[in-house]
Amino acid sequence: MSRRLVVSVIGDGFLDKDSAKYQFAYDMGEALVSAGYRVMSGGLSGVMEAAFAGAHASPVYRDRDTIAVLPGNNPDEANRFADIVIASGLDHARNFIVANSDAVIAVGGGAGTLSELSYAWVMKRLILAYRVPWAKRSSLQFTDWSAVVADKKLDDKVRYPELEDDQIFGVSSAREAISLLTEKMPKYNQRPKQAGKREI
Repeated sequence: MSRRLVVSVIGDGFLDKDSAKYQFAYDMGEALVSAGYRVMSGGLSGVMEAAFAGAHASPVYRDRDTIAVLPGNNPDEANRFADIVIASGLDHARNFIVANSDAVIAVGGGAGTLSELSYAWVMKRLILAYRVPWAKRSSLQFTDWSAVVADKKLDDKVRYPELEDDQIFGVSSAREAISLLTEKMPKYNQRPKQAGKREI
């Protein structure tokens, strides 16, 4: 039996339910489960809740399709759409676990999302980023990090020498994201060697 792939949806912790970002995250969760993926997030509100709510709305949803990795010790802090709850007690360090999925999709987000994007980048994950309409940027601060990094590299490191177009792929719809996941996932299936493990 093959393992079902897990895609993390990351982004704003607080969102208006009428916002484009909330709708995109909801649509993304539904599309991911419908395409056969499991959905992971930080398990709280905002983008995390929207993605899980969308996952539950998929006609092929089944129990254990949503995985929440909470920053605190209390599993009751998870949103009501979280099926599997891991109360990590790691605070923001839990972002490393969330970023260590098979692929990551960013929706807006602040500094916490940027840390998850950075972890995913150095771990050579496939990363998609929502091109947030009307993203706010000024010379003093950035918000909506997914819009900032969409269609760019986070640094000049060559993660995959055989992939000339390696970057954070910008997307504008859940349909486009699923199409990119289907096309790119096989090429991004490398995992770094286990830390501390020596080859003989």
